[in-house]
Amino acid sequence: MSETAIKSLTKYALLSYNIFRCISLDLLNFLLKMSKLVKNEGKKMVLGEKIKNLRLSCALTQEELADRCELTKGYISQLENDLTSPSIATLIDILSALGTDLKEFFSDSGEEEKVSFNKNEFIEKITDGYILNWVVPNAQKNAMEPVHMVLHGGAKTDDDFPHEGEEFGFVLKGEIVLKLGKRNITVKKGESFYFTPKTVHSILNRKETDAEFIWVSSPPSF
Repeated sequence: MSETAIKSLTKYALLSYNIFRCISLDLLNFLLKMSKLVKNEGKKMVLGEKIKNLRLSCALTQEELADRCELTKGYISQLENDLTSPSIATLIDILSALGTDLKEFFSDSGEEEKVSFNKNEFIEKITDGYILNWVVPNAQKNAMEPVHMVLHGGAKTDDDFPHEGEEFGFVLKGEIVLKLGKRNITVKKGESFYFTPKTVHSILNRKETDAEFIWVSSPPSF
């Protein structure tokens, strides 16, 4: 079989995983190996170490990762020690919980890091009170998570409870009220805010018109 044909099969397996949800990962390993995503010929792809490193970078315990994927801590432990191979469906669930996907997970480590993103790559959440855009896809695996928010007149964000880290924001349009515990801090267009989230906090728009701002949390919390 030619290398071109093998690469086509690999791409098909990655893009059409809903059809192949019960296929063993061994088949995917074979296709990836043959298409030179695994460079050491004759060696089985070691998934456990990569998954463990991703989990640790997200500051998750094995039990926390297992809970997010509806799996057991024992299964995650076996997976990280390469004592079992997940189905493609299970691997997709695990990678999603770790803020990545199949394509990124199996990509060549020699590829350049993606550093710019366009609006077609943003993830949008629309509610009655606001429009939230995650402007860096899969940012939950990074050290910080930036979002762009349009807060409608009279609306308020959900209360966020105390957590470790820092938060920063810059108002692009309108005026907002940053609520930190019992404190109310007005932040206008062209102004910024910065705080350590030691109390319950949220953002309120007391005006009738929309307010627009960038909001960054480190570590990710949105």
